[in-house]
Amino acid sequence: MKLHLAVLPGDGIGPEIMEQGLAVCQAVCDKFGHELTYKYAICGADAIDKVGDPFPEETFQTCMEADAVLFASVGDPKFDNNPNAKVRPEQGLLAMRKRLGLYANVRPVETFDCLVHKSPLKDELVRGADFICIRELTGGMYFGEKLEGTDVAFDTNKYTRPEVERILHVAYQYALQRKKHVTVVDKANVLASSRLWRAVAQEVAKEYPEVTTDYMYVDNAAMRMIQEPKFFDVMVTENTFGDILTDEGSCITGSMGLLPSASTGEHTPVFEPIHGSWPQAKGLNIANPLAQILSVAMLFEYFNLKEEGKLIREAVNASLDQNVRTPEIQVEGGAKYGTKEVGQWIVDYIKK
Repeated sequence: MKLHLAVLPGDGIGPEIMEQGLAVCQAVCDKFGHELTYKYAICGADAIDKVGDPFPEETFQTCMEADAVLFASVGDPKFDNNPNAKVRPEQGLLAMRKRLGLYANVRPVETFDCLVHKSPLKDELVRGADFICIRELTGGMYFGEKLEGTDVAFDTNKYTRPEVERILHVAYQYALQRKKHVTVVDKANVLASSRLWRAVAQEVAKEYPEVTTDYMYVDNAAMRMIQEPKFFDVMVTENTFGDILTDEGSCITGSMGLLPSASTGEHTPVFEPIHGSWPQAKGLNIANPLAQILSVAMLFEYFNLKEEGKLIREAVNASLDQNVRTPEIQVEGGAKYGTKEVGQWIVDYIKK
């Protein structure tokens, strides 16, 4: 297979973890006889500094011409601490999602037995937890009509029936491949947009009689994720709720540095770790590259290259089992490994 990627390292630790993700991607392609080419493009704070636009037109064209986008992270404190900034790195991420039509964000939440002790939750609650959050990614408050004034501000949480229907179908398709259980998360007791979600979900559910469907208010879902994470199989929700819940779900594993994601829709799919740019760690060789590497696994699996994805997951699990880990998840007294060393160990494992 010929695979051409758009590579967007972004900000902070992005370039460091991207280097390891690409090395793993290349190693897998070499092993399985695939031809890999890629083109770098700028985004986020890096792009603002260089051209004044967090998602410039050239980057968009690079993404459109690729088979897939491998993305790392955006964000910089100089924008976080300036509420008057008119251009922000995160606007580039939103623009990429909107212009590529990436309406479905897929975030798996899976625990690793050897890291259960790192979770803030009790062992018996998290061991074996394995679910997927399907987040609608191009609608809701993040993209609705806005007003930002000195005395009043609002963000419009607008959804249309087609937007809700298409993300629900994505969730049910995933459920059919898993435990056949979908949880629709909304706030239908308060929000009109959520009542549309629930009404449409009740209609779509009838098309999948083999799947069990339940409905849960977002506050209850947040609580249930902590109390009983193993209850969930496929969770589907709107943009804002999904943003919050998926970050909450990432903490179940004990580290945000372990979880990948995929964003799919109308054009080129994007694969990225769920964590941020962690600018404080930039250049220190301590960032965990596993979420970026597992995003590469999701990329291969998207193209139905199951064995390639399986090998990456096997290598990641082996590295964890043998305590080849970055500092935030290393066992007490364990050897010191940095971003580069963990990535190289996984590359070497794949090459065996």
